[in-house]
Amino acid sequence: MDWIYANNNHSTIVNEKDGVVYLTFPKLVKAGVRHGFSTRMGGVSEGNLGTMNLSFTRGDGDENVRENFRRIADAIGFHAEDLVFSSQVHETRLRKVTAADRGEGILRETVPGIDGLATDEARVPMYTSYADCVPLLFFDPEKRVAAMAHSGWRGTAARIGAKMIHFMEEEYGSRAENIIAAIGPSICRKCYEVSEDVAQAFRKTFLPEQFPEIFDEKGGGKYQLDLWEANRIILTEAGILPEHLDITDLCTCCNHDKLFSHRASHGRRGNMGCFMCLDEEE
Repeated sequence: MDWIYANNNHSTIVNEKDGVVYLTFPKLVKAGVRHGFSTRMGGVSEGNLGTMNLSFTRGDGDENVRENFRRIADAIGFHAEDLVFSSQVHETRLRKVTAADRGEGILRETVPGIDGLATDEARVPMYTSYADCVPLLFFDPEKRVAAMAHSGWRGTAARIGAKMIHFMEEEYGSRAENIIAAIGPSICRKCYEVSEDVAQAFRKTFLPEQFPEIFDEKGGGKYQLDLWEANRIILTEAGILPEHLDITDLCTCCNHDKLFSHRASHGRRGNMGCFMCLDEEE
């Protein structure tokens, strides 16, 4: 699957089990935390949702979505019925989840308006949803805390990644320099044209000298936005060590035949999922 190495930095690992293809990140694999990011491959959905759609709100049959969750869960190694969903709204609210929350989102309603989840309890698999936005993954091997945040342009401008690091510090006693993190597959700079209102939102939260690092100005109020670089800046400024950070080179839009992309499909698509789950300590 040479498509995975668009820029050859090998920051993403391709995994396949029983036809289900999912991605993992080398530093998190080495740290021993169970995680994965789904692709379009290995599910039962059809058409624009084909085949591994992981959303109940895109027009798919519930039975298809549940079977897709069962398959990706079996591949990564957790129980689908234990999943806790994030119910994202492109803001920066974060939530601690525990064993008492298992099943929220897949078996019953979950807390609305949450774009980040964290847990220090084993066998509590967490799910965040994507189709161009940036998945951020965090693992503190010292305190054994796993966390994920959904970071679109609004979340990135509001620095949700830094907020999650501070959340882990305050709620679990984590230290930023111990946290291992990954910036996952999402839309790349050359594919992501944005307008002046987006640029202004970033001007409010980034230094003037950082603006050229994350934007190419095209004129006419149009810009190309680099969410990967913006999130790299956010995470390293918040204390993540560069040697503890994997940064993807995999664009959802460039690879829309294998990954769902809202922009490439003009909204006619399914959702991918990012998953993390702590195992019992041996």
